[in-house]
Amino acid sequence: MKYAIVESGGKQYKAVEGATIDVDLLTAEPNQNVALESVLLVVDGDRVEVGTPSLTGASVAATVVGHVKGPKLTVFHYRPKKRIRTKTGHRQTYTRLMINSIEME
Repeated sequence: MKYAIVESGGKQYKAVEGATIDVDLLTAEPNQNVALESVLLVVDGDRVEVGTPSLTGASVAATVVGHVKGPKLTVFHYRPKKRIRTKTGHRQTYTRLMINSIEME
């Protein structure tokens, strides 16, 4: 099984060929090809390549499937006996990527 650990938006994701991952919102349009250059680790069977901090010459090719919304979060602050209550919500937008290939030099 070939997979890589990539960094996007300050977070790390496990990218497996043929699978999809949800990363923070990118400016790319749907059906557009994207290359993730910040590859931290590549595993291909028994061969493991670890970068310090990232691998030079390694990249992950992906296609933007679309932009999706994450789960709805409810934030509720209150102070007992003071009648202070605030209720807000948040819903993060993500970009769904289909991992096409993992290239190593």
